[in-house]
Amino acid sequence: MGALLSGLGRIGGRIGAVVLIILLSAGTGGALDDVSIDVAAGTDEALVKTLRAASAVKAAEADGTTEAQDIFAAARAEYGRLLGALYASGYYSGVISVRIDGREAADIAPLDAPSVISRVQVTVDPGPQFTFGAARVAPVAPGTELPDGFRAGQPAQSGQVSAAAQAGVDGWRNIGHAKAAVSAQDIVADHARRTLAADLAVDPGPRLRFGKLTVVGQERMRLRRIVKIAGLPEGEVYDPRELQRVATRLRRTGVFRSVALTEDDAIIRPDLLGITATLVEEKLRRYTFGGELSSLDGVTVRAAWLHRNLLGGGERLNVYGDISQIGAQSSGVDYTLGVTLERPATTGPDVTGTARFEIARLDEEDFNSDQATVGIGLSRFYSEQLTFGVGLEYSYARVEDAMGENTFRNLSLPLDAVWDDRDKPLDARRGTYLDAEIKPFLGFGTTDSGLRIKADARAYRSFGTDDRVTFAGRLQVGAVFGADPLRTPRADLFYSGGGGTVRGQPYQSLGVNLTDDFRIGGQAFLAASAEARVRVTRRIGVVGFVDFGHVGATDFFDDAGDSHAGAGIGLRYDTGFGPIRLDLAAPLSGDTGEGAQIYIGIGQAF
Repeated sequence: MGALLSGLGRIGGRIGAVVLIILLSAGTGGALDDVSIDVAAGTDEALVKTLRAASAVKAAEADGTTEAQDIFAAARAEYGRLLGALYASGYYSGVISVRIDGREAADIAPLDAPSVISRVQVTVDPGPQFTFGAARVAPVAPGTELPDGFRAGQPAQSGQVSAAAQAGVDGWRNIGHAKAAVSAQDIVADHARRTLAADLAVDPGPRLRFGKLTVVGQERMRLRRIVKIAGLPEGEVYDPRELQRVATRLRRTGVFRSVALTEDDAIIRPDLLGITATLVEEKLRRYTFGGELSSLDGVTVRAAWLHRNLLGGGERLNVYGDISQIGAQSSGVDYTLGVTLERPATTGPDVTGTARFEIARLDEEDFNSDQATVGIGLSRFYSEQLTFGVGLEYSYARVEDAMGENTFRNLSLPLDAVWDDRDKPLDARRGTYLDAEIKPFLGFGTTDSGLRIKADARAYRSFGTDDRVTFAGRLQVGAVFGADPLRTPRADLFYSGGGGTVRGQPYQSLGVNLTDDFRIGGQAFLAASAEARVRVTRRIGVVGFVDFGHVGATDFFDDAGDSHAGAGIGLRYDTGFGPIRLDLAAPLSGDTGEGAQIYIGIGQAF
């Protein structure tokens, strides 16, 4: 009997626990079975989409929200969200109803919020669209461009009023009136005439000049160097675009994690406006590692060590090295070790000085080379997109090939220009890129003098929802003038083939065959690539591509020149900082390679 009672007690306890869980669940939440948004018949479809996109309860439903308290909060916020969407589209007499299980949400006191919500019904009658009866901003600074939509007869969208106010203020700020602000606004809706009158008054304030730059937050960076790098033009007329350039210069050093510029509230008599830069410094050192894999060309491993602020003046010391062609089928292993030192604001706030030293051992199919390069240079940043550079370099190379051992020595003056307005350098979807260099060189001993040019141009354009489809194109051109090919440094000649030129063809497989046993690079080079990139999901994409390359002995398409091509497909996985790339390519034409090749790396091929 005791055992029976004990067993019944355990069963009763379990039933009680289940009942308790059910009661607690019923008291704390419930399922949201239905959310509906009904807009009056005849409403413009674009407005219907706008209202649905602005809906707070629709967003809660999409997020899977089931807690009654959260649904109730979204329903209470629905009025403001939809009213703002109506105003933004020019509708000022709309009627909005939000019902929770049949009760108007606005009539439910917060302390009387329902514990279970199963249905939310939203109805909207937008009413007629209003137009601007009057649209004025005064006074307006010379050269100010007000929005095209802010004028009589145009749809009275609230965003146009805000944009006009901002344009009126910016117009005065752009000519030195830093304290310009909207001083009064008179906005009246005439429901009978379905018009909106908007009168905005702007107070320009005094015309000001830049005062002192105050720096806050620096730890290891010297104050004098920060001021020099910033390049704030003290004493000159205030210009907000100059403030943007100051922030860009400070960020470009890489020393600071964040840069914030604020204008002082007070004006220093008679007309000086001080600026405060609030800075947060980055960690001093950074280590990076990377690599690529090709089934025929082997493995490439790269590493670098960076010191962001070597001497306290923003000097960037970068020590880098790479080992390439590990396990390559047609060549040995290449080694490179280099050091660069960059100093911002060397001769001016937009000029960076660079010193470089690099040594390398190249074990290629056609030659072996021990080489070293030392150089200095200056880079001038004309804008965020455009950079010009000039340098002076001395190069030395001892080369062994089928002709024996040769030594190449030259002094060069590289001049380069870079244009880059891509949205994302590692995964561009729109924009253009151009890197062009002209390098005259003076040879010593058996090395000829001449001129080398090269250019790398890229363009990107995207289509579809969220830019799902991207077409990318690349054109590379190079040429050497005035020097005999055999008396030109091997590193200045051109080859084609591999991941950087023609995928599906072995690395540097196309050159100029002087004899059956002796091949060198050519003095003329042309390569073109085209890709179609399609994002299948948010992170996964597929790519189709075709590459072409041509190398000429001394001129484009001369009798000694030859061409080849490759094509393939690829897979991309977006990691957030750049896609992981997997390409499978095969020869399309030419006789330099056969069979498929695999390429793995980080970032798009170009």
